[in-house]
Amino acid sequence: MTRPGESGSPIAPGRGGLRFIYRALRGRNYKLYFAGQSVSVIGTWMTRIGINWLAWELSKSFLVLGVVGFAGQIPTLLLGAFAGVLIDSVSRRKLLVWTQVLSSLVSLMLAGLAIGHVIRVWQLVGLAVVQGLVDVVARACRQTFIVEMVQSREDLPNAIALNSSMVHMARLIGPSLGGLLIATAGAGYCFLADGVSYLAVIASLLAMRLPTDVPRGRQPHWLHRLGDGFRYALGFGPIRTLLILIGLSSMMTTALGTLVPAYADKVLSGGPMVLGWLYSASGVGALCGALYLASRATVHGLDRVIAAAAFVVGLAMIGFAWSQRLWLSLPLMACFGLSNMLMMASGNTVLQSIVDDDKRGRVMGLFTMAFFGMIPIGALTSGALAHRVGMSWTITGCGVGCLICSLWFAGRLANIRMQVRPMYEAKGLSPMTAPGLMSAGDGTSSRPG
Repeated sequence: MTRPGESGSPIAPGRGGLRFIYRALRGRNYKLYFAGQSVSVIGTWMTRIGINWLAWELSKSFLVLGVVGFAGQIPTLLLGAFAGVLIDSVSRRKLLVWTQVLSSLVSLMLAGLAIGHVIRVWQLVGLAVVQGLVDVVARACRQTFIVEMVQSREDLPNAIALNSSMVHMARLIGPSLGGLLIATAGAGYCFLADGVSYLAVIASLLAMRLPTDVPRGRQPHWLHRLGDGFRYALGFGPIRTLLILIGLSSMMTTALGTLVPAYADKVLSGGPMVLGWLYSASGVGALCGALYLASRATVHGLDRVIAAAAFVVGLAMIGFAWSQRLWLSLPLMACFGLSNMLMMASGNTVLQSIVDDDKRGRVMGLFTMAFFGMIPIGALTSGALAHRVGMSWTITGCGVGCLICSLWFAGRLANIRMQVRPMYEAKGLSPMTAPGLMSAGDGTSSRPG
């Protein structure tokens, strides 16, 4: 088995700061992708708020909110590792183009059903499953494809950081636009806007100038490659610990995202506009976290950021659970978005700093399983618990779980540092070297974009 960290791309040295934030945009391919994906991800967040609000409007049921979230994410949990094997075997650009075409069709079908006032809960659930099957490939493929788009390998860390910032900027804009559209025209027009927005990213992918794909030659059976990826990732303590933390935290933080439409309606007595403000507040916090990580000059110290952020996530969830006023709920959502982004993205940064290039797709497949794949479990569980014990106690319990996870991870910091420090040094990741940043997932959750 290859030891993690034996191979990898060089990382450009630097001192961090604002002057490094836009460096990757000098490359034509990444500039095209950044522009197209910026439009598409705004549509993603419009669809996210549209699906959540429509599920609540049709059912007024906590359980249905959980079921819809479960349906969209369960394919990631079941198939994430297989998607990683596929991504390491085929042309990533072609794969991305086809996933975007399919996602656009799903959004347009949702739009037709909703605008025609014939949509039912079972149709929401069914289309969420279809979109989840597409997303399980698209998410991991987007993350691994960035290395092929940058002008030089030294721009990779900056490109990944910009991707994270772009996703969270869209997270700020999309819910507000979605809430406005729902209030004035209906949720169906959120889906329509999202379906059309895919044209931007498809056009950007087709316009790229990339080297001709080189035949990969005969490869081992896919089951062998799948097993090799599992052994590689789970056989090394730091990777295993990070994947466990990310998976458990993702499952518990899902409670807040799943129940926030009901919270906006029942606790704050607001409508879709208030729901949009809550999502946007979380987006503001996440964007601030992304910009902070983009300006960091070193991967050293991110382990402490992960532990502290996990602790603050728990505190923010507990505070939000008992907040009764919008003026208090908004800053708590911003704090939640900031700390959750720091925890997930910092964990992914450490993974990206030690993983071998030839295993990147499979490790990102496992990361996708941990981050996105645990969301359906969290959505279904939190919906069922809220149905029985109420929203506040459900979110509180999940917040306490995040506090416990942070303490568990903090107790392993010394061992993690001892094992990863030699890898940082072997790759030239000194305390004043820019490590790069991979966003937590790609921020697209279970929805298209």
